Amino acid sequence: MAASRAAKKSGAKKAAGRRKTAGRKSLAPRREARGLAGDEIPLGLDAPAVAPLVAEVRAAGGAALGAYGDPLSGRALLLASLPLAAIEPTPFQRDLSPAHTKRLAEKIEASGCFLDPLIAVRGASGGFWTPNGRHRLAAAKVLGLRQVTVLLSADADLAFKILALNTEKAHNLKDRSLEVIRMARELAKQRPRALETEFPAEFEAAELLTLGIVYEREPRFAGGAYSPLLKKVDRFAERPLAKSLSERAGFAARLLEIDARVKQLVKTIEARGFRSPYLRNYVVARINPVRFVKAKPGATAPAMAMGAALTRMAAAARRFDAASVRGSDVALVAAVSAE
Repeated sequence: MAASRAAKKSGAKKAAGRRKTAGRKSLAPRREARGLAGDEIPLGLDAPAVAPLVAEVRAAGGAALGAYGDPLSGRALLLASLPLAAIEPTPFQRDLSPAHTKRLAEKIEASGCFLDPLIAVRGASGGFWTPNGRHRLAAAKVLGLRQVTVLLSADADLAFKILALNTEKAHNLKDRSLEVIRMARELAKQRPRALETEFPAEFEAAELLTLGIVYEREPRFAGGAYSPLLKKVDRFAERPLAKSLSERAGFAARLLEIDARVKQLVKTIEARGFRSPYLRNYVVARINPVRFVKAKPGATAPAMAMGAALTRMAAAARRFDAASVRGSDVALVAAVSAE
């Protein structure tokens, strides 16, 4: 027995060592140099790649401050100042947080400098959009600034890179899902023939599209409880966005029906004297038809078709016996959820 424990301990140490080594390897710098050399980066304001942007900035009442090629891609960027009225957040971003805006304005005031330029692109109907900087823009308004500095790109597609760009305020699952579904609807209008599979970077994960529709209908939906299921069964569709979103609307409706049954079960369990914030997670885990299927990193095939998974889940919810719940089961789910 002691030898067995020692072997397990040794194995665990070796596995930890391999993980650490893998982490170090992933951070190793590339051997070959990439991107522009120093003398290739500066651009004149009359350079063809930025001259139209310079004209638009000046027409809006702003000033062009300098231009350069992005060190990685070589893409032309313009550093400029713009009147606050000339900039709007992209219409599919998460909702503004007044509390965060207030804190941000206070910190900027305390530092005495507005250091971080907003990322900006041309708006769809004139003016400029910021996909990254909504709270800084709002804070600038709170502070009463006339102008704000922006890093302006001619690449309008940056407007759909919100999740990759926005590091200003951490996105929770609801924020990410709502932004993704708003982006998807905008892209469906702009590119009606584009397939859902063409936007993995913009949407990040297929389940965010489904959850976005759910959150639109039920803002207090417990998406975290259903995320383990959706990660295994939801995949990007090889269909035009409008059609795929219509199908996802049906999936969202079915999820809400399942959740209504889950809420009833939770109330029944609570009536038996159980009190835990993880009761819903426990019930959802019990009725998850793929909970014992191990997710393979980078797997493209779902563990089960989405429609079939929801059908089985709904049936399991109807059969669920609230009287079978034990305190030890709920405690285990609480411990796993906390981790």
